[in-house]
Parts: sequence; structure tokens; C-alpha cells
Amino acid sequence: MTTHIESEEQKALRDAVAALGRRHGPDHDRERLWAEAGKLGYLGVNLPEAYGGGGGGITELSIVLEELGAAGSPLLMLVVSPAICGTVIARFGTEAQKQEWLPALADGSRTMAFGITEPDAGSNSHRITTTARRDPASGDWLLTGRKVFVSGVDIADATLIVGRTEDARTGSLKPCLFIVPRDAEGFGRRHIDMELQAAEKQFELTLDDVRLPADALVGDEDAGLLQLFAGLNPERIMTAAFAIGMGRHALGKAIEYARDRTVWKTPIGAHQAIAHPLAQAHIELELARLMMQKAAHLYDAGDDMGAGEAANMAKYAAGEACVKAVDQAVHTLGGNGLTREFGLARLITAARVARIAPVSREMILNYVSHQTLGLPKSY
Repeated sequence: MTTHIESEEQKALRDAVAALGRRHGPDHDRERLWAEAGKLGYLGVNLPEAYGGGGGGITELSIVLEELGAAGSPLLMLVVSPAICGTVIARFGTEAQKQEWLPALADGSRTMAFGITEPDAGSNSHRITTTARRDPASGDWLLTGRKVFVSGVDIADATLIVGRTEDARTGSLKPCLFIVPRDAEGFGRRHIDMELQAAEKQFELTLDDVRLPADALVGDEDAGLLQLFAGLNPERIMTAAFAIGMGRHALGKAIEYARDRTVWKTPIGAHQAIAHPLAQAHIELELARLMMQKAAHLYDAGDDMGAGEAANMAKYAAGEACVKAVDQAVHTLGGNGLTREFGLARLITAARVARIAPVSREMILNYVSHQTLGLPKSY
């Protein structure tokens, strides 16, 4: 990386996190790695110093996730807990919410999940039906609805749930975000059995008149989409970091194998049919990383509109680059690419996550068509 793209501090952070990742490796214990990353200050690099964070931005947090991923030990909850939930609370939370949550999210002692997707409202967040209504007698909120594909609810102390106020059930979405404790009465979860091998499980959530105090609402119930996108842009940037790290990890294994594996007189990496696709995969990962850095820079500079466009492009580019890198890595190893010993086969499924979540590549292409190119909508 050239100096004008990353500062000395950022490069030092990259090196330090890479060393931590190597110490833990692909067979890491998730809880131990999370605790150590928290103790070293890596989980909260993007959160304000006044609340125990590192005072950096999504730029720094994306470095942490990318380097852990490149070492084969990505922490998926980094995308959710400090990047989405921490950012939303830091920008819009009350002083009491900041005091309660930010230091704990920063040191890793508490984590928060994030629930937005619904069974009948996937990419169309305007169809969210999880509803919040006020109890006129007590001022409490009552939440009812369902969420699906929520990561890590079982290990999170609370879930930040996106709902809408009862009077906004029709027309444009007025999202409101609520902190729902894991053990709240009426808050149920069902584990979704995934083919995906990941330390963090996926859940379907049901909220059946979950009663929350008035101060469970984060920010203003009239702030609308601004609050929501404060969390969704970092989510896209961090998903790009997750994908780039995974792609680098797969590529590293393939390069090592191609250097050593000799079938005729030279290592297979000497053959252009092996070397060129690996070189292409490397180039595409580097290009995706540049776009991710641009998106993170714009977000950290406070340019939410510019960051939205760049974050979508970065997530698209990183998802594509990751799938290609993993596919080429498996192909380079041949039969060994499908063995448990080399640990690449499980990445075939995992790599597709970055194409699908948190927004599909088709929805990103829609966004670029409409917002960037000014083409008419088809829906």
C-alpha cells in the first residue's frame, strides 16, 4: 500500500491485526479471539474516544476485519456490533445509551445484533411490517413483528431492531430503531439451519408485544431514513472488507500451493494457465479494496450521499472478486481444494454471502442505474 492511501498509523494497525490473526488462524476459538481483539482496542477503533473507542472511523475498522479475514479468522460480528449498532448509537443515541453501550461494544464485553430483514420484506425495506406502538398509560413501546437472517442473536446482549411506528404502516417508511434485550419477554428466536459453516449462527426472530421502556428508542422517531443509512453504509463497507479478507486468504493458500506443487519439471505456478488467473484475482481484490477505501474515506468525512454510492460499488466489487478468488484457489488445488485439510471448500459457500448480503448485487446495479446513471426505474 502506498503511503498516500494509508497513514503510518493505519499501516501499523494493519500489521498488528495481521499478527493477531496469524496467532489465532483458521482454527481459532471465536470467543478468545473476540476477547483479545477487544482488549487490544481493535473492536472499537471506529467509536468515539470519549466512550472508550479508538476515535478512528470505518476506515480503521475495515482494516481490522480485512486483516483478520486474510488470516482465515474473520469476526463477522464486527460488521454488526461496532459498525452498524455502534455507529447508530454514537450518532443518534441519547447520552445514557452511549454511556451504557459504547464502552462495552468497544472492549467486546457486550455485543449487539441487528435485525432489519423480514420474511416478506427483503430488499424492499419500505415493506417492513414490524410495528411499534405506544402504551398511552405507561409511555412504553410495544413491538410486534418478525425478522429473519439475523446473525449472532444467541451471543448478543441485545438486538437493534428496525421497526416502524404504527401511524407509518402505509406510505413511506419511517424507520425507528429499538434496543431489544436478549431476554425480553415475547422476544423469541429460532435457529435457521444453514449450509454455511460459520461461528455465528443465523436466526429468525418473533416479537410478540415485546414491551420496551421509552428510552429503548435510539434517536428520534421522526429522523427517518437518515438514522437507518447511518448504519447501512458502514455495513456495506464492512461486508466488502469481509469479502476482500476472505479472497486474500484463499488466494494466499493457492499461491503457496502453486509455488510448491511440482507435477512435471517445474512448479505448477510457472504455467500461465495457473499463474494468470491468480494474478487476475489479485488485481480484482486490489481494485475492490481501493473502492472500499474510497467509500470508508467518504463516510468518515461525513459525506453520506457520496459514501452510499461508493459503499454499494465497493460491496459489489468485493463480492465478485471474492467469489472469483475462492473459485480459482479451489481450482488451483484440484482435488486438494475440496479436502478439509486445506480449508478452502468451506469458503465456496461463504464467498457467496458477500454477493447476497446485506444487499444483492442486482439491487446495487439498480441503485447505480437509477442514482448514478439517472436511468428510469423498472419498479
